[in-house]
Amino acid sequence: MRKGMTASAALLSALALTTGTASASSTSAVEPPPIGKITLNVLTVNGSGCPAGTAAVAPSKDNTAFTVTYSNYTAQAGGNSKPTDFRKNCQLSLGVHIPQGFTYAIASADYRGFASLAEGASGVERANYYHQGSPQSTPVSHTIKGKVSDNWQFTDSTPVAELVWKPCGEDRNFNINTELRVDKGSSKPDQTSFLSFDSTDGDVRTIYQFAWKKCPGH
Repeated sequence: MRKGMTASAALLSALALTTGTASASSTSAVEPPPIGKITLNVLTVNGSGCPAGTAAVAPSKDNTAFTVTYSNYTAQAGGNSKPTDFRKNCQLSLGVHIPQGFTYAIASADYRGFASLAEGASGVERANYYHQGSPQSTPVSHTIKGKVSDNWQFTDSTPVAELVWKPCGEDRNFNINTELRVDKGSSKPDQTSFLSFDSTDGDVRTIYQFAWKKCPGH
């Protein structure tokens, strides 16, 4: 993989625990991942960035993370681009089934892709995620400015004290909202700029890192 651009941002205080969203203390150390099997299913898909059949999800073998893979998620502007091409978005609702006696939160998310932006153009990647029935996290945005043609990666991390845990003993879908935007800015009208959840080396995964805790009584 060619050297990509990296950046990080902590999710804001809107991620702080709210009453009833967790049964475990937010300040104690997280637990090792459970041994049992984790299953994830894409329940609903909405958005111009993820047409039916172009988004998939899978847990890691060691239960420390899960990945979302997109195969047709590109925003572009300039050249022969359509007026609506400058913005693409995707809303995923995932069914997450975890071993009994555990709860989870998302400690960080790694977003990866490819940018081809002409001089004067810019692109924005924006994302947030939340458990069904819990407050949405504050979206975090990252900007890439042209001229550039390279892989990119951004990591959004959450402090341990601000992790939002799935309520113990309850099935809650996990929702992910992502968005890509491209502004042609002062670039030449015939130049096409694009930003994609994709890359030249085939590494198209978005990785969500789990944090684990045992529920009371287990």
